[in-house]
Amino acid sequence: MSGDAWKEGGIDATGALMVLTLKVISCAINYNDGLLNEEELREVQKKYRLIELPSLIEYFGYCLCCGSHFVGPVYEMKDYLDWTERKGIWAHSDKGPSPYGATFRALIQAAFCMALYLYLLLYYPLSRFTEPIYQEWGFWRKLTYQYMSSFTARWKYYFIWSISEATIIISGLGFSGWTESSPPKPKWDRAKNVDILGVELAKSSVALPLVWNIQVSTWLRHYVYERLITKGKKPGFFQLLATQTVSAVWHGLYPGYIIFFVQSALIIAGSRVIYRWEQAIPRNMALVKKALVFMNFAYTLLVLNYSAIGFLVLSLHESLALFRSVYYIGTILPIALILLGYIIPAKPARSKARKEHSIFSRLDELETIMNQYLWPKLSGVNIQYLYLSLDGLCVFLGFK
Repeated sequence: MSGDAWKEGGIDATGALMVLTLKVISCAINYNDGLLNEEELREVQKKYRLIELPSLIEYFGYCLCCGSHFVGPVYEMKDYLDWTERKGIWAHSDKGPSPYGATFRALIQAAFCMALYLYLLLYYPLSRFTEPIYQEWGFWRKLTYQYMSSFTARWKYYFIWSISEATIIISGLGFSGWTESSPPKPKWDRAKNVDILGVELAKSSVALPLVWNIQVSTWLRHYVYERLITKGKKPGFFQLLATQTVSAVWHGLYPGYIIFFVQSALIIAGSRVIYRWEQAIPRNMALVKKALVFMNFAYTLLVLNYSAIGFLVLSLHESLALFRSVYYIGTILPIALILLGYIIPAKPARSKARKEHSIFSRLDELETIMNQYLWPKLSGVNIQYLYLSLDGLCVFLGFK
């Protein structure tokens, strides 16, 4: 199974197979989209569909491209063909940007990430979780160690993705167009697989798929999440959970992977509750809004690093033992937030102008009602009708 080889000190080839799996699936789906009517397709499907079947050489070139074969990034067959045939943004008529500066920056980033990882690993090895000293620690020290272990492990991913980014950039395939600034600058987003600061300083769990393993997250959105949405309906928790489950199975069948990705669906749902509360707060309550923003930031840091432990240790027994050692705090919090979201639903905050407009509209309606029904009857001193009119007025104003 995935993960056994590296635990024993050997070479693990599953990473390359994982990337290959995504490429084969996307290529097949895009070719199938090319057989459908254009009216039935979304804009993304129209952009990447394949009208003609790629040749065998093109197919193997795409699947085994050395720059992304082992760890990604994943990119579309349409982009690969345009790059090899010098079409689109790679056309001969356009002067291509120099890739050397961006490549050098990616290599410097890779060197820094590996150095930091090796340094932190001396102080926060995963092996300490199985040592007796871990059981002697109190709650806060255990939670802090889990946080730092997850933080440390991420830097090895930052390293390998930075190396891969450098290879794709220097090949030219990483080029994704020009900025709209003056003068325009080249963009290399196609090769970017992680935004380090975006991950470590994420204000919300919802933002994590946009900054971590970016190209795979994009793949999951295009080929799983969006294709599960019924036409004319909004996506819900089912689409999110199904996408995260597919991601878990894609990583491997270890319980730790399943736990992490299923729980990540809960984490994102909990973060959305905090965000909706924050959006419902009026602008004049800036302090409360800032408190909720900080709450979402702290929540994201806590539950991300707690949940990542399962991703790292993989086994069911170890994962549950470590979660239990901190009283399942990272599991209970998202569930509690989701339930609170139903108990305390967020109502959109209306601006002062909208409130005043609503008040004046209601007063105009009230004046019309009184002129038509109330004042004419007062001249006859019809007390019963006056009572009924006032009763209706109270209903209109929302007092009854």
